Amino acid sequence: MHDPLQEGIRLFNDHQFFASHEVLEELWTTDRGPRRLLLQSLIHLAVGLHHLQRGNRVGAASQLTKGLRKLAPYLPSCAGIDTARLYRDAETALHQIEAGLPAIDCPRIYPRLD
Repeated sequence: MHDPLQEGIRLFNDHQFFASHEVLEELWTTDRGPRRLLLQSLIHLAVGLHHLQRGNRVGAASQLTKGLRKLAPYLPSCAGIDTARLYRDAETALHQIEAGLPAIDCPRIYPRLD
């Protein structure tokens, strides 16, 4: 069975951020449950990293900031995702962007290992 969340995560981790955003947004539009804001946070992170790939550091920082704000209520884990690690890694990337560093450590989405 095809799991859109896992597909969105796979695309995100493969640095296919635009495609990840598309898959996650389709899932988000139909979700009315408690993970809706989590999905939106992942979408913002994917869009931010897509902006970064295209050289738009201002757009990247803006979207990562939105994603971090919406991800915070889901720490330390949600929907099988290690949200605490994702938050730390995305925050690091945001700081690297804001510092003007040429190379950014792109975050990955890891499963929560309990």
